[in-house]
Amino acid sequence: MLVISDSTDDDPVGLRACPVPLLHLPSPLFSTEEYRSAPLVILDDRSYTDFTLRHVPHRPGLIVVLADPDDTTVYPRAAAIGAGAVIRAGEDLNWLHLLLHDATGCRYAHWEALLAGGTADPPPPASS
Repeated sequence: MLVISDSTDDDPVGLRACPVPLLHLPSPLFSTEEYRSAPLVILDDRSYTDFTLRHVPHRPGLIVVLADPDDTTVYPRAAAIGAGAVIRAGEDLNWLHLLLHDATGCRYAHWEALLAGGTADPPPPASS
């Protein structure tokens, strides 16, 4: 999985407990090949502007993670870059973990931990 974040936080999305291998890169440093070949791409919304300056093509499997829950502009911005979902940092993690595991052929799944506590329902689509 490719996590694009310019944040100095080593876990801007809250995926530390997830055993799926993550490649965490700032927006200026990921390659087009890394972006295209990643099963899923997770974009820290705080890196949105720098990400859009890269002019990367739309692709399935792009998820925007929102750090500021009061930011109502995220949905149109996420839709503009072709994101399939918007989630809040630290929320919807069971759903995201299931999606990450599915994208990697479930090689890293710990089903008991993923399905215990919390919802595995998907967040609303980015086009909302």
